[in-house]
Formats: sequence, structure tokens, C-alpha cells
Amino acid sequence: MAFFIGTDVGGTFTDLWVAAGDGRVRVFKTPTTADVLGGVIDAMKLAAQSYALDFSEFCSGIERFGHGTTVGLNALLTGNAARTAILTTRGFGDTLEIGRLRRQTSGMNELEMTDAYLRNRLPPLVPRRCVVELDERIDVNGTVVTKLDEAQARDAMRGLKRDGIEAIAICTLWSIRNPVHELRLREIATEELPNAFVSLSHEIAPNVGEYARMSTTAANAALGPLAGRYLARLETTLRDAGMRVPVLMMTCAGGVLPTAVLNDRPVIAIFSGPAAGVMGSQAIGAQIGLGNILTTDIGGTSFDVGVIVDGKPIMHSQISVAGADIRVHSIDVDSIGAGGGSIASVEFGELRVGPKSAGANPGPVCYGRGGTAPTATDADLVLGVLDPENFLGGRMTLDVTAAKRAIEEQIAKPLGISVMEAAWAIREVLDSRMADLLRRMTVERGYDPRDFTLFANGGAGPSHAWVLSAELGLDGFVVPAAATAQSAFGTGNSDLGFTVEQPTYVRIAPGAVPSEAQLQLISDGIAKAVAETEAQLAAAATTGDVRIERLLAMRFRGQIHFLEVPLDGDRFDLAAFRAATGQFEKQYETLFGRGAAFANAGYELLSVRAMGTGMLPPPAPATEGEALTRIGTRNVVFRDAGTPLATAIYHTSFPEPGAVVAGPAIIEFPGQSVVVPPDATATADGFGNLHVRRKP
Repeated sequence: MAFFIGTDVGGTFTDLWVAAGDGRVRVFKTPTTADVLGGVIDAMKLAAQSYALDFSEFCSGIERFGHGTTVGLNALLTGNAARTAILTTRGFGDTLEIGRLRRQTSGMNELEMTDAYLRNRLPPLVPRRCVVELDERIDVNGTVVTKLDEAQARDAMRGLKRDGIEAIAICTLWSIRNPVHELRLREIATEELPNAFVSLSHEIAPNVGEYARMSTTAANAALGPLAGRYLARLETTLRDAGMRVPVLMMTCAGGVLPTAVLNDRPVIAIFSGPAAGVMGSQAIGAQIGLGNILTTDIGGTSFDVGVIVDGKPIMHSQISVAGADIRVHSIDVDSIGAGGGSIASVEFGELRVGPKSAGANPGPVCYGRGGTAPTATDADLVLGVLDPENFLGGRMTLDVTAAKRAIEEQIAKPLGISVMEAAWAIREVLDSRMADLLRRMTVERGYDPRDFTLFANGGAGPSHAWVLSAELGLDGFVVPAAATAQSAFGTGNSDLGFTVEQPTYVRIAPGAVPSEAQLQLISDGIAKAVAETEAQLAAAATTGDVRIERLLAMRFRGQIHFLEVPLDGDRFDLAAFRAATGQFEKQYETLFGRGAAFANAGYELLSVRAMGTGMLPPPAPATEGEALTRIGTRNVVFRDAGTPLATAIYHTSFPEPGAVVAGPAIIEFPGQSVVVPPDATATADGFGNLHVRRKP
């Protein structure tokens, strides 16, 4: 039997999505382990048992293995990445310290930015003592102004070797115009530190602006040894067990690539898990004819939101990690610390929920693993949303008494309310924080949330979606068949994808047009980016057609930030320039208001990007389901903590097409509980997705 697999390692659970060759799907969840690999193997062993196979037999039948993980992200956030040094041009050693005059505050919210104790709390990715300035200089035209002092460079690298440096980020000024010094420094580093992982800025982040280029290169270098070790162990373990196909790693931009292609650039997979969740929702939207989707994923640690418009995810040119700007083309996913494991506490008479999380170990109090702080999961259990005997498909029993005791002692008594009111208050605070993020991703960006369909993903997403959809003014939401493992589904269903950026720095004066030489520079950049993208996809062994999108990064002269506009072909002439500037100004005014564009400032054309997609079709999904089984009723709180409602409880693993359930009801899948409120009805489509709609 052939198996198509997608995996995702979250902060609390490791998810596994398995489609057999006949299209039948199963989902498995296991606690994430400290070494990450253990959780993946545990989930695969569970899957093997469900098919009555031993581990080796299961692995030998795998036709595709998609993977997403937060290993790299967590390493940077916790400071556990490789010991890294930076080599840069003399006079630019403080680049990471200075940042954009807001040192290490990227990604902070308003509360964090204005808190005197938290502000600037995040150190640079590489400490200043590990930044080495070298005598060399190249100007904006690519001319060598000061030759590289090779003897000085060798002495510096020998010192780094004595200090135990494991990775080196090389970032010299204007290397994107002429990389000769960076290339020579890599040769010297290979001779002096043969075991060190080396990253060059003109290869990793070939863009204008030394701060983002340096921080991206530093992050890539710091992740190199760690990601390489983990992925090598994963590949070796599965290959030894009989798997014949490569591990396909999800990238930030939404495609998957063999790990061999990512060996020198692990930073492009740093947000693989959240990106995979959006790609999974995009695939389901294409199946059922939905183009505008709000993708939500509520796991144990975080709440992730992405936006899909006209069938395509909104993309970002950079992401924020550990207070630094990382220049990586990525699906635009915003997150807050809000999930099932979010810890509730009372501080100065005020109830707070998150961002701290109990994680997988010790986890919520009800897990019985030593957790003492009440969490959102404990509140859901007390409110009747979760079945203590049927958590994770019955593989874990939850302790209701312990959850009530923790909420009473730490929340109810300090606030002077009942246990049930305290549990509902935890829900309200958490749901309000999540609704705020949804509004930030839509209303504050010029989108009307009522034009979108909310997809409820993650283990806790289907139980909170009824509140979130109401907060946004929506009449319902969709729960995908594999919602509890949507990111794993995404890694198992995404096409191959690779993106290449080429610097093409051109300044256009007000009222002027590019010269023939400038137009040719951009045309050459497009051709190089497309050629490398096609070569990488060919090396990844795509089995279908290849699509290439071309983008041009532009801004008005004198600005810091930029927008990307699509290009129609490889040749960039005056007609293409006028079309690009027209599209840029239209996009600019959509974002910032009519009249905001100012063509009289002139333009800067920064870089071109080629985004390639290689078709990698998964098996056609089976549309056969099973009847929803009503197993009884349970009192569940809907809005009024003092008046729980008798709620019908159903069990299923894949609902049959056309199945209908009227609320109030809870439909329990292995790993997720879909809450159907009193005024709503849930209907299953032909792919096992539940469409929950409120009555008009």
C-alpha cells in the first residue's frame, strides 16, 4: 500500500497526516518531544499500527513525505542556535545593534514597545564581540575601493576558531554589486575553519540595505549546523527503516523542497509550520470553490492567521524573528501567544490569558503531568467543550477535578466569581485577543472580513470558531476534514516551490525613464532569477508542469519600504516600466489611500524575483465517509456561564457527504471538537469538511 504523508512539529503536539493510495485519510497526534525527532517517529509508529504494519513496512510504502517544523524558529527565539560570528566591512560592525534605529524591536506589539522593562530586551542575533570588521570596501558601482586584507582576515578567523565558532556569516558592503570579497572570504574560511557553516549575504539575501541583509545572513548561518543535524537524523532514521523518497521541507513561501536543496539556506524554512497551514487551506479552498479565506490555526501555543485573496495567499518580503528583520519571502502569517496551553493568571486584579504557554510538558493541569497553572484547555474542559474520556481520540484522559481546582484557586477566588464564570472569562479574554488579530489582518489592511470565509484549523480552532466568526460579523465558518493537523496536511499537499531574488538597483529621477543600460540590467536580472529557479526545481525532480511568476520590488525615491508588482515577461522595456509603475501606484493607493502616491519623487527599482512552482499532485481524496454517531448529551456553556445547555455529542473520523447536525451540538473528531452553537447547523460536503452556518 502506498502512503502520502505530511508532518508538522508544533510547540505542543506533532501532527501526522496520512493518505493511502486509495485517497482515504487518517490523522495522528503525539506530544512533541524535546529532540523533535522522537515525536515524529512516535506519530509514524501510531500510523503503522493503525494499518496493521510494522514500522519498516510502513516506511517502505511511503511515496511522499512532507515536513514542517519550528526547530529553527525556536532555536533563534531561545538563543540555542549555533555559535555564530559575522565578518563585515570596517565601520559597519554595529549594524545589527543599530538596526533601523529601533534596535531589536521588530515584531513587538504596542504594549511591548511602550513597556520600559521589556523594551529592547532582545539581544542581537550575534553579540557584538563576535562581529569582526575587516579592511575592504566596494562602492555602489561594484568598484573595489579598498582591497581585502587577506592576512588580517586569516588572523581573525584563527581567533574565531579558538573561540569555538560553529558558523560564519559574511556580509560586506555592496557585495550584491560585486561579490569578489565575500567569495574570497569563504575560501579563506573553508581553509581556516573547515567544519564551520558559512553563509554569504549576496547569496542568502541579495537586496539593498545592509541591516536586513546582515540579519538574514546571520540567522541563516546560526541555523545551518542545527537544521542540518536534525534533518540529517530524520532522513537517516527513515531511510534506514526503508523509506525511499526524500524528505520534502516546507518553505516560508509555501512550496516544498528536498532537504538537500535547503542545506545551504535553512532560513527560508524558518516559518514552515504556519506557511503549511495556509497552503493546506488554499488547497481545500480550491477543492470547494472558495477564493477568499481567513485561515486560522489554534494550537497549544499560538494562534496563527493568514489571508488568502482570490485563491492566493498574501505574501511578505520579510519576517520578524527574535526582534530582528529577516529578509525572506514568506506567506504573511501573523501570530500571537494564544492557544490551548495559554496560561491564565490574575495580576493586579486583572485576568490575563497568554502569551505564556504550558506547552506539551508539563502541559495544562488536566493533563496530569505536573502542570499547576490553569490554561485555556482547562477552561474548555470545565465548560463542557471537551470530553475528558475522549481527548486525542481516547488516547488521553483529562482530569476535570484538577482543572476546576486550579481555576478556582488561581482565578475564581482572586476575582470573587464562581468557577464556571472564571472558566468562561478565560474563554472570553482568549477569544477577544484572537478576534483582535483577525481584525488587524483584515480591517486594518483594507479588507472587509465579511468578504471572506473563516477556516477553523488546529486542535482548538473548531471549538473557538463560532465565537470568532460572530465577532467578525460572519454567518459561519468551515472546519476542514483534517483541521487538527492542517499544517501537516499542507506539507503533504503542496507543490514544489523555489524563489530566487536578483538585485537590480536603479534610481529613476522625477519625470525620467530608465536608460537602455538600466532596462537591460533588469532584463538580465529577470533572466538569471528565472534560470536559477528552473534549475533548482529540475534538481528537486518535479513531476509536472513548472510555473514561473516574476516580481519587481519598487519604491518612491527616498523611501525605506517597498512593494512588489508582477511582471508579464522576461524582457523589461519602456512599456514594461510604465506598466510596472502604474501597477505600483495603484497598489500603493490601495494600501495607503487615494492620492498617497507621489510619482514626482521618482522611483527606485530594487530587485527582481522569480517564484517557481513545480506540480507535485497528491492522491485524489476519497469522498466516502461514515455516519455521524450520536453518543449522548453533555452540558456545555454557550455565552451564559450560569446556564449550561444540554448539547448533543456526535463522534466521527470523516463525516459522510450531506450529513447534517443542528446545534447546540459538539462533533468530536480524533484531535478536535467542532462546536455548533444553538442557532447554527453543520453540513458535511463531499470532502469531509463541515460547513457551520448560523440560521438567518
